[in-house]
Amino acid sequence: ATAPEAAGRAYWVLDDRTPPLPELLRLIGEHYQVPVPWARLPIAVVKRLPRALTKADPETLSFLSSDRYPTGDARDLARRHGLPRPPVNESLARWADQILIAPASADLLARLAAGFGDDLLATLVLASTAPLALAPAMNQAMWRHPATQANVARLRERGARILGPEEGGQACGESGPGRMLDPEAIVAALRWPEPGILAGRRALVTAGPTREAIDPVRFLGNRSSGRMGYAVARALAERGAVVTLVSGPSALPAPEAVTRVCVESALEMEAAVRERLDGCALFVAAAAVADYRVAAPAAEKIKKQAETLVLHLVRNPDILAGVAARSDAPFTVGFAAETERVEEQARDKLRAKRLDMIAANQVAGEQGGFEREDNALTVLWPGGGRARLPLLPKDRLARALVALIEERYAARTAT
Repeated sequence: ATAPEAAGRAYWVLDDRTPPLPELLRLIGEHYQVPVPWARLPIAVVKRLPRALTKADPETLSFLSSDRYPTGDARDLARRHGLPRPPVNESLARWADQILIAPASADLLARLAAGFGDDLLATLVLASTAPLALAPAMNQAMWRHPATQANVARLRERGARILGPEEGGQACGESGPGRMLDPEAIVAALRWPEPGILAGRRALVTAGPTREAIDPVRFLGNRSSGRMGYAVARALAERGAVVTLVSGPSALPAPEAVTRVCVESALEMEAAVRERLDGCALFVAAAAVADYRVAAPAAEKIKKQAETLVLHLVRNPDILAGVAARSDAPFTVGFAAETERVEEQARDKLRAKRLDMIAANQVAGEQGGFEREDNALTVLWPGGGRARLPLLPKDRLARALVALIEERYAARTAT
């Protein structure tokens, strides 16, 4: 994919592992105002392997061709479709404005990390100075493997952007991180910078659950996965904010271009927030922080002996209220996860804690809430302000919420 001013220069590499691409191609075409269908689309297709196009998805092939899928190399395609003659080999690498590989398999990540140049795609990446974006897609165990994580870390160190992966059900029947991002999310991450009012400003986000130790083995916790807070951090980074994410225990990978600080307990989260709050323009408290902790956690594992066990709990500090009460408080956004009278209780919290905004959701329903990939929010602010965000995947919902935050932040700073 290329810059808007060079929208006529986009090349795709298809191989025998290429998934259906029509939606991704359509969205990129819309964003960069490239016309479709293929007969008018200034995109040349370069075959990686002779057998590649015979195994590609039929929907992709019908999308790329108005009749029978054309054969031959990129120069043939350009000549027959009246497109500019494409560069090849190293000249193609030097010509590219941006490189996107979607999906990026574990094998490809390993070869790129090792610096291989044994085929067209690897050679293109190795010879190019263009920004590289990779959208991993693989089995969850492969993604979690130390070798894959080391390869991803090495690619990040060299400046590659790792887009995803998402967590959820996989074609193999397993569940976990490894699903390729949806085309819409890939295009949103690739878009040329569109800085908002928070661009360059520091934002601090909390996410995930906290764990309060009972003994060295057991803890008190909750069902938060951290998805919503991670999505908010990612959306803020997309808008140009300098984002720090303070996260409780979560299996999610750190969002691109976000500094993550990992903590476990509510007290650790409070300390991490306090240390990083100075100079922040925005604080978003999306974490599900435990209200109580065990007063005196046992030093050794508690044995199963008595018929009953009594734990003495004490209140944890209210991190959100503490931030909002500061004389130099940033724009402060809270979350309210409720099981009943959702809007009423959220409005009470908004007033009592003197917040700039609160996002409320019901967590006991059949849709949305904890441990799910989608959610719906009712967003409230002082003066009776209210907006309803419908049930959406959490990445899309976070972008809609950040748009509201920007709007209210602009209104507050203008007064």
